Amino acid sequence: MPTHRRRKAAAVALSTVAVTAALTGTAAPRASALTGAAEAPAGATAPVLDWKDCTHQGALPGQQCATLPVPLDYRDPGGRQLGLAVTRLRSDRPQARRGTLLVIPGGPGGSGVQRLTSKGPDLARELAGAYDLVSLDPRGVGGSATASCGLAEEDRHLVTLRSWPGPDGSTAENVARSRRVAEACAAHGGPELRSFTTANEVRDIDRLRQALGERKLSAWGTSYGTYVGAVYAQRFPRHTDRWVLDSSGDPDPSRVARGWLANMSVGADDRFPDFAAWAADPARDAEGLRLAAHPEDVRPLVLEVAARLDREPRPSNVPGVPLTGARLLQALQTSLYGNSFAPVARLLRAAQDPAAVPVLTPDVSGPMPDTDATVTVGVICNDVSWPKDVGAYERAAAADRSAHPLTAGMPANITPCAFWKDRPVEQPTRITADGPSNVLMVQNLRDPSTPYAGALKMREALGGRARLVTVDAGGHGSYLGTGNACGDRAVTRFLTTGQRPEADTYCGR
Repeated sequence: MPTHRRRKAAAVALSTVAVTAALTGTAAPRASALTGAAEAPAGATAPVLDWKDCTHQGALPGQQCATLPVPLDYRDPGGRQLGLAVTRLRSDRPQARRGTLLVIPGGPGGSGVQRLTSKGPDLARELAGAYDLVSLDPRGVGGSATASCGLAEEDRHLVTLRSWPGPDGSTAENVARSRRVAEACAAHGGPELRSFTTANEVRDIDRLRQALGERKLSAWGTSYGTYVGAVYAQRFPRHTDRWVLDSSGDPDPSRVARGWLANMSVGADDRFPDFAAWAADPARDAEGLRLAAHPEDVRPLVLEVAARLDREPRPSNVPGVPLTGARLLQALQTSLYGNSFAPVARLLRAAQDPAAVPVLTPDVSGPMPDTDATVTVGVICNDVSWPKDVGAYERAAAADRSAHPLTAGMPANITPCAFWKDRPVEQPTRITADGPSNVLMVQNLRDPSTPYAGALKMREALGGRARLVTVDAGGHGSYLGTGNACGDRAVTRFLTTGQRPEADTYCGR
């Protein structure tokens, strides 16, 4: 959609926010014994953190790590405890410090320890000592307590854990694999796997807040972390200070996770023109990576090469792992997240050269560790019940494949959640306009993972609590990720001074 039409559509959608909030008057659900009290019980003792210098690879100077004990089951707070890896970078300007900023990773399956390690220096520079920076590895991730489904290696590749249909669009193999993964997780995951939920991550964050001795937290959540952050702000509104949601998905509780996955087909279409323009730029001639004379010729080329690879897979640099159409499209999807298009262009070039050996990157060629695959599947299947009708998935994948060939039906296809053995312990939280007006959303217009249309749904749900900064950029993750000075400035100003735009605003290129 051209930029001027996007602005108009956004304005129309957002003009309904105040009306919707006024008409519905929706209130946040009350906490219960099942969901956990919104406050620590009277007389409860906050956990103690024993901070030590971090020892993981790439740890920053001054970065500290500790283990946070959390209940396996918050309905039995005195029962079995799990250990979560937490980390912090203390402000180097105590006189400027105003609080603690929580960095909430994406995923499900993203590591907060690694996220802080990679983004800590940029955050520290931008925020000029205004915060201690903290994060955690959620349950199932990194240095925290993990679980294992015992999945076969062939079921842990990204192109198999995600249900890419067969070359002819068939989903039979996807159905069999999804059933096999669900059965393995039921047999081997145990109570640890069953505890991997967004609701428990939110409770764990509040337990970290108590351990830090903070009455309120500020936060920067990205991708899935925006949903975690929104749920925290709904359940614990009195403990939120300045709240940034970067790259949001639709929070509709009936489509948690399933809707995010389905929206990826639209996201790929939104982002692909940026790749096409890059791949047709004469500047690529010097690199040997120009794929077409005109941007409009790149998409047909990609789809033709993918179809040919589906018919005749090519041996790659990884023994036993050929380059197929699905792997090519998965490599494309990965490249659209950031601004490094050269690897997928080289892959396309190699696929067209009978003498070349395509070079697959590890994310496309290799299996992920079993614990990583377990948490990735576990959270989305534990959070909400998914439809069980196998035929409906087959029809949805076929329709999506026709409408959005760049993702070949994968986002609408069946997942292990269709066969998950355990029902959700609780219902997803509905995000509403009830709460303090202290949320700043920032969103790229051309996000391949959490597309702009989904972010508008989050904006509508939050109503008067939020302001939205729309950034005319592509890729997944806006703040300190696209180089857009206007967007970065808006977030930094909010976190350091509390000033938000008076209304939703737009940052051009």
